[in-house]
Amino acid sequence: MTILTNARIVLADRIVHGSITMSAGVIGIVEEGLSRVGVDCEGDYVLPGIVDLHTDNLERQVLPRSNARWPSRSALLAHDSQCAAAGVTTVFDALCLGDIGFEKARNQTFEDGMADLRALAGTDLLKSDHFLHLRCELPAAEMPGMLDRAIDNPLVRLISLMDHSPGGGQYADVEKYRRMRRAEGFGDDEITTMIDFLERSRATHALPNRAYVLERARATAVPIASHDDRTEAEVVQNHQDHIAIAEFPVTHAAARAAHDHGITTIAGAPNIVRGGSHSGNVGALELIRAGLVDALASDYVPAAMMEAAFACAAGGAATLPQAIALISAGPADMVGLADRGRISPGLRADLVRVRMHDELPVIRAVWRQGERVA
Repeated sequence: MTILTNARIVLADRIVHGSITMSAGVIGIVEEGLSRVGVDCEGDYVLPGIVDLHTDNLERQVLPRSNARWPSRSALLAHDSQCAAAGVTTVFDALCLGDIGFEKARNQTFEDGMADLRALAGTDLLKSDHFLHLRCELPAAEMPGMLDRAIDNPLVRLISLMDHSPGGGQYADVEKYRRMRRAEGFGDDEITTMIDFLERSRATHALPNRAYVLERARATAVPIASHDDRTEAEVVQNHQDHIAIAEFPVTHAAARAAHDHGITTIAGAPNIVRGGSHSGNVGALELIRAGLVDALASDYVPAAMMEAAFACAAGGAATLPQAIALISAGPADMVGLADRGRISPGLRADLVRVRMHDELPVIRAVWRQGERVA
C-alpha cells in the first residue's frame, strides 16, 4: 500500500487538500486532511494519469533525422520513457497505414511498430500502458491490406480516417502545400509530379477505402474518428456514417458542426502551447473557450499535454479540473476506458505529481497502477 499526502488532489469537480491511498494497483481512499505516514507531496498537485489518444512521437524516435533510421525497438523504448516522464500513463501509438508520397518510411514504421508492441506489450517492460491508433490514409492503394493485418490485434482501440493529400483537410491550400514541401528540400518538378499522383490516388481510392475501413471497424466495434475536418458538409457525412469522434478539426465551423451533431472532438495540445496551429488552422484555445473540445491529444510532443492543460486554466478557458479532464477523463471516455482518467476509489492508480514553477507545470513523479514509473 502507498499513501500520498499533503497533496492538492484534482478531482472531477474540485481540488481538495488531502491524501490518496493506493493498493493492488487501484485507488483506495481519497480524503481531505493529512496522513501521519506516506509520501509527503509538499502541497504539489496530484492529477489523474494522462490518456493520449494520438501521438506520433514514435515516428520521431524512429527517424531522429531524415536519413538516420533508428533501431525500431530501441525507438519504442525511448518513446515509452518520454511518454511516462510527461505524465502520459495511457498511450495510443498512432501508426500510419499507407504511403502518401513524401513519407515513405511510415509504412516501415507501421510494420516495425506492430511487431515491437506485440513483443513488448505483455512483458512489463513498458512504463506506460500502450494501445494502437490506426491512422488510415484513404488515398493509399496499399492501406486496406495493412488494415487487414492489424485490425484483429487486441491493442487496436481507435481508427481514424485520414487524407493528407493536397487539396483538402489541413492542406486545402495547394500553394501552401508546395511551399512546405520546398522547405523540406523537394524540387518543384518532383512536387508537381507527386501532387498529380496524389490527386489521381484520391480520385481512385479514397471513397472505396473509406467504405472498407468503416465496414472493418464496425465489425470489430473499434471507435472511428475523422481527421482534419474542414467543412460542415464533411461533418454531416461523418455523422451519417456513425463516426463519433472528430480529430483536429481545422476550422471553427467544422468543430461547431461536430458539437451540434453530438460528435466528440479532439484538439491538439501543441496548438495551445505554441499559441496557435503550426499549419495556420483554427486555434485550439478558441475552440475550448467556445465549449467545442472534449479532449486534447499530444499529436507530436507528449510533454505538451500537461502544459496545455495548465495553460487553459491560466488563460481562463476552463477551470483546472475541467482542463485536466481534457487530458484524462475526456479521452478515456471517448474510447471506453472506464477504469481510468479520474481520481476515484476503485479506478486504476494512474497518478501524476506536479509542481508549478512560475507558470510551468513540472512533473515530479508518475505512478501507473500504483507503481512508480517516473
